Amino acid sequence: MASARRLGIAMDFSPCSIKAFQWTVDNIVKEGDNLILIIIRPEEYEHGEMQLWEVTGSPLTPLGEFINSDLPKKYEIKTDPEVLKIATTAIEQKKVVVLVKVYWGDAREKLCEAIEQVPLDGLTMGNRGLGTLRRAIMGSVSNYVVNNASCPVTVVKSSGQHH
Repeated sequence: MASARRLGIAMDFSPCSIKAFQWTVDNIVKEGDNLILIIIRPEEYEHGEMQLWEVTGSPLTPLGEFINSDLPKKYEIKTDPEVLKIATTAIEQKKVVVLVKVYWGDAREKLCEAIEQVPLDGLTMGNRGLGTLRRAIMGSVSNYVVNNASCPVTVVKSSGQHH
């Protein structure tokens, strides 16, 4: 039997990233895959572990274990019931494993690092709606990742509505 594919989803719990997660489950996921929710936090994390995991990110943690621990609070992550619903459905219907990995720092660099380190066979992300000015200065995260990633990257477009 072929080894499980490791599919990353860039997850910031925005409507855009939730849509990308749902799309991945509906269109890409096969039985036995590992789905890895890659969560990028801003640098300002000051607890002890951060120094430990600054380079490699947090350990891969099964979603259920992550949600039922103090980690979301500790990492200041607001989980979303919709994400849990999509994940639970994928676990039950497609027999996949859903894992969480948290990185701290610049989303563009950290997503590319995650691809190398996990390593990922593919990454799905939403085209996050940065304002036009911010995008002009920062450059789009999805653009950067598409151009620098060492695995296939799927960008799931959200309709032009802003929440």
